[in-house]
Amino acid sequence: MEKEPNLAYTDQWGRRNYEYVSLGCDDLPLLKGRTPVQCYADFMRSFRNRFAAMLGSTIVEIQVGMGPAGELRYPSYPELDGTWKFPGIGAFQCYDRFMLASLRASAISAGHPEWGHGGPSDAAGYNSWPEDAPFFRHDGAGWHSAYGDFFLSWYSGLLLQHGDKVLSAAAAVFHGTGTKISVKVAGIHWHYGTRSHAAELTADDWAARAVLNFTCVEMKNSEHPTDAMCRPEELVTQVATSARAAGVMLAGENALPRYDEGAFEKIVGMATAAGGEQERMHSFTYLRMGPDLFQEEKWRRFVAFVGRMREEGWSREEVEMETEGIVQITSPLIQEAALAL
Repeated sequence: MEKEPNLAYTDQWGRRNYEYVSLGCDDLPLLKGRTPVQCYADFMRSFRNRFAAMLGSTIVEIQVGMGPAGELRYPSYPELDGTWKFPGIGAFQCYDRFMLASLRASAISAGHPEWGHGGPSDAAGYNSWPEDAPFFRHDGAGWHSAYGDFFLSWYSGLLLQHGDKVLSAAAAVFHGTGTKISVKVAGIHWHYGTRSHAAELTADDWAARAVLNFTCVEMKNSEHPTDAMCRPEELVTQVATSARAAGVMLAGENALPRYDEGAFEKIVGMATAAGGEQERMHSFTYLRMGPDLFQEEKWRRFVAFVGRMREEGWSREEVEMETEGIVQITSPLIQEAALAL
């Protein structure tokens, strides 16, 4: 990327994000004659060959990274460098020359070449709120206009095409290995209660075929500031309902490190929803292993949580008895791990 900065996602102010190669380059042989998607396939093929003996037994699921933090989205809310702070709406990432070329071609094809010069000029900034940005306001004059529909369809369409290309490559590489392919999608819950869903539009958070791994399963609406219109519970329910309707297996993940009983209760409730096997989560990824997890009381809660996730139908007393036994057995190892970390 040092030689070709336009391989990186770029915002309207020229700020580049180097976490993931811009999907505007997907089909261009810019990497020593190879396209980025071909390079992704090469990496997956190397992984398959190296771990062939474990695939289908020890390794039963492979999560394929498709964007920043491994998620199928644009890097519209870069938090680590301080550019974005919760609950800002984020910013569109379509200003590298390859994305702009695609936008320009689509605008000409649509008969509106004037729409091909960049993203919305009135979408405000990373830390704005929907009503601060004319494009995202409740009245829909921007995002719901003919131009808004064109731009957002193009923006989301590229992301969906990217997902299809990478998934197709993964399916071909891992065919016959006995593993499932999964894709991670971010739970962008802030401003979900607004008409425009601005934070989702800038990230263009979309679900995909294969196992759908969705985040923010541990969150409750009441844990967030009311003015940010956060609706993680409705968002997770909507995704779960849509996944069932589409016949897609749903997996879950907590968005933030949590060790409290309230979060564990919420996860268990979502993962083991009543109503039959169709509503159960396929799998769950817990974030994360570290010194905090290995504190005595947090470890005890975590062990009980794992037991409840595994043994649906067990009484609380049965889970507590099993928890005590496991905690006693693992106590020396946990103390050692805590010191090591």
